[in-house]
Amino acid sequence: MSKTKMPNEQMRKSGPETPDAAEEATRETPECAAPEAPPADDVEQLRIRIEILERQAEEAKERSLRAQAELENLRKRTTRDIESAHKYALERFVGDLLPVIDSLELGVGAAASAGDSDSLRQGMDLTLKMFLDSLARFGVTPIDPAGEKFNPDRHQAVSVEEAEGREAGTIVSVVQKGYELNGRLVRPAMVVVAK
Repeated sequence: MSKTKMPNEQMRKSGPETPDAAEEATRETPECAAPEAPPADDVEQLRIRIEILERQAEEAKERSLRAQAELENLRKRTTRDIESAHKYALERFVGDLLPVIDSLELGVGAAASAGDSDSLRQGMDLTLKMFLDSLARFGVTPIDPAGEKFNPDRHQAVSVEEAEGREAGTIVSVVQKGYELNGRLVRPAMVVVAK
């Protein structure tokens, strides 16, 4: 016959010998340990702490909502300002050019009634100067490159011709002036270049 041990026998041989030792072993296992109740002072402090944290969370939520509302208002105001700037960007420019238009209208009226071409020319020169001064106040400057070296970034060659005493690639004459706005090319000067 084979010797098989019964489970009770195995426990007796491997387990604790006395009942007190068994209780002690049971108490040491974490599953069976009963949690100790915190003292009443600790519970009250925890409640106070929870109330404080809840208040702080509510305040933070309110601040966050206010900040979001302020950002939305700022976005709307900025959008309105940008639209307004685009819409009325040329207001000052137009206001500055209106006297030039008035002067041209007076010149045209005077040319029809007067036969004096010298006074008409003086009036036109004055109007042109007024117009160029208005443009200069807004950063518009003419490009008049007569005698300069041809630069394809700033000039547009309309023709090439032989010119004695001129170096090849030099601008002989300007057909139409170019213009810059605050240093940026608006229109290249149309020029005739020496061969």
